[in-house]
Amino acid sequence: METILQVEDDPNDVFLLQHAATMAGMTNPIQVATDGQQAIDYLKGVGKFANREKFPMPCLVLLDLKLPHVMGLNVLKWIRQQPGGALVVVMLTASGEDADIAAAYRLGANAFLVKPTQASKLVEMAKAIKDFWLTQNTLPQEAHAEAARPSKLEDAYLAEVAA
Repeated sequence: METILQVEDDPNDVFLLQHAATMAGMTNPIQVATDGQQAIDYLKGVGKFANREKFPMPCLVLLDLKLPHVMGLNVLKWIRQQPGGALVVVMLTASGEDADIAAAYRLGANAFLVKPTQASKLVEMAKAIKDFWLTQNTLPQEAHAEAARPSKLEDAYLAEVAA
């Protein structure tokens, strides 16, 4: 069963999403990074996240925007600059600001979800994440490394974003 990385600094939101995931029938293990730097360290497999058996690479990152140390959009930018770049990143945040949504998509977010305030709506969202991203969506296999590498067009886009 593939791991999900939840990047969220609010312990209440961590608890609520994990509860909603359970209620939605999501059985994937969920690892938590409580700030942007922890998320990067987790994905790099360094420091306390060096043990890949305990902290496996995730199949999905649920990334908040407003985080301590490194903001969510900067984490997203870092992820998209890494070789491969096939990691699914879903922004899951309280912000519904047009500027935040546009910036996330420009930086390569796969989706942008606004956290609902009602628990029942959060369960519906968790079920939708499970049904689409964990069940229906097809990701490239590591054996197909060529397909996972960014194209020249993607490289040019990332260079433009980084500038």
